[in-house]
Amino acid sequence: MNIVLLGPPGAGKGTQGDRLVERCGIPKYATGDILREAVRAGTPLGLEARKFMDAGELVADEVVLGLIRDVLAAQGDREGFMLDGFPRTVAQAEGLQALLSDNGLELDAIIYFDVAEEELIRRLAGRRVCAGCGAVYNVHFDPPANEAVCDKCEGQLQIRDDDREETVRNRLRVYRESTAPLLDWYESSATTLHKLAAAGDVDAIQADLARVLDCS
Repeated sequence: MNIVLLGPPGAGKGTQGDRLVERCGIPKYATGDILREAVRAGTPLGLEARKFMDAGELVADEVVLGLIRDVLAAQGDREGFMLDGFPRTVAQAEGLQALLSDNGLELDAIIYFDVAEEELIRRLAGRRVCAGCGAVYNVHFDPPANEAVCDKCEGQLQIRDDDREETVRNRLRVYRESTAPLLDWYESSATTLHKLAAAGDVDAIQADLARVLDCS
């Protein structure tokens, strides 16, 4: 089964995707992880990606698609994959479709994690990270005993710059602008697009996702 997981920051794609890895036995590829690993390894595409990242620019579509091509090629005979958060634009979707077609593959499902904007802001702006051990809390859903101190190591809890409410709202605006046309494109294609209500209990969302994918 070949799946794309789409959704705004904080929608739960990573959490639910990791659970699907265990449930369905197919690997998950997140573009952020792929980019960081390629840069760390110093591959030709990683070095190209680093030029964009160091300049604070979005990595060019052809570079990202090249990394996806390498990852899928490295699978060998292993069947099935999940792409987490990719594609993000119509141009990337068209490139992915061409890449899969060249390899005799197609997508079985597109899952869009649908969460109200105010809920996403609560999830992201409420996040606190320990400066000492890296433990993650949320003041709304998983608060520490002391709002400023880590339960595990007593390190100072901090708000990441990209988790500040103003920044979160801007991230969501940019996401909506780039992704709305992508959802329309997939809805008009032959690939099945499922919109999954992704607010609420994590286990319940996973059960709904498994039903949609017929993956027990």
